[in-house]
Amino acid sequence: MNEIDIEHVAERSLSEPVLIEGLPGVGHIGKLVAEHLIEEFESECVRRIYADEFPPQVTVDDEGVTELTAATLHAIETPDETPDLLVLSGDHQAATNAGHYKLTDAFLDVAESFDVETVYALGGVPTGELVEEYTVLGAVTDSELKAPLEAAGVEFRSDEPAGGIVGVSGLLLGLGERRGLDATCLMGETSGYLVDPKSAQAVLEVLQEVLGFEVDFGSLEERAEEMEEVVGKIQEMQAQQQQQMIPDDELRYIG
Repeated sequence: MNEIDIEHVAERSLSEPVLIEGLPGVGHIGKLVAEHLIEEFESECVRRIYADEFPPQVTVDDEGVTELTAATLHAIETPDETPDLLVLSGDHQAATNAGHYKLTDAFLDVAESFDVETVYALGGVPTGELVEEYTVLGAVTDSELKAPLEAAGVEFRSDEPAGGIVGVSGLLLGLGERRGLDATCLMGETSGYLVDPKSAQAVLEVLQEVLGFEVDFGSLEERAEEMEEVVGKIQEMQAQQQQQMIPDDELRYIG
């Protein structure tokens, strides 16, 4: 196998398509959004991208059938006059810095073959603590892209995220700009400890408003409720641990 192999699975003609990237990252926010779009719309896998930068493994489906690890691009024809979508998803990112550059170039090559001119990279910003009100942060390749995002509630903060945007999400902006593409990164605030469907929904709501499509949030809301139960149990365990650390003398004290 070559360093990167691109399998042409199907051909689709898309109208003013927008690339949406949702690979694994902080809180799995981008991945959750990408998978939700693929499941909720009538999507079709058009490309599989294999790379020796991915882990040496295969996935196994419910019937025991294996498939080599790959990133996929799904085509979605949205209704009415909204832009069609080309959704990039997968279970892994590259293992090395050089691999990130090579794979991002490959992703952009595929996107441009579908006449993509606009890119949205999705990710998360870790806060280190549980989030109650979900804010979406933004970064763009051109200041003229900010206005519609700010109207949708996206915040642009000086020097955030600290340390910049790493991985494919960052390189889609950096390399995309060099190709003349309009690129945006939408990042949902999240604790950084857990898969975060609520933050993913906040990001998806911004995409929906900016691009004009409509999608049902039911399955994301169900996953959010499941995660709330997990968080509740974690908080209960933490409270019990803290109580056990209180000295006996303090437990006997009555004010």
